[in-house]
Amino acid sequence: MFKRLFWLAVGTGLGFGLSFWLTRFIRSTVERYTPERVSSDLASAMRRLGEDIRAAVQEGREAMREREAELRESMQGRR
Repeated sequence: MFKRLFWLAVGTGLGFGLSFWLTRFIRSTVERYTPERVSSDLASAMRRLGEDIRAAVQEGREAMREREAELRESMQGRR
């Protein structure tokens, strides 16, 4: 008798806990994919992409200037 009550309590507890966790998980997932959230995430991703592209272009220009200076020095040494 006590074995059955024990397992009934364990099953009820696990069922309640699992349903509570599943409800919270589903709500957070639905909230994550709302149009407002997706658009704000997309906007911030585009902003970061623009910053990364500007940084890469700036770094490329600096490397180009350094290489051009090296080439000019080597050309002046040949004359």
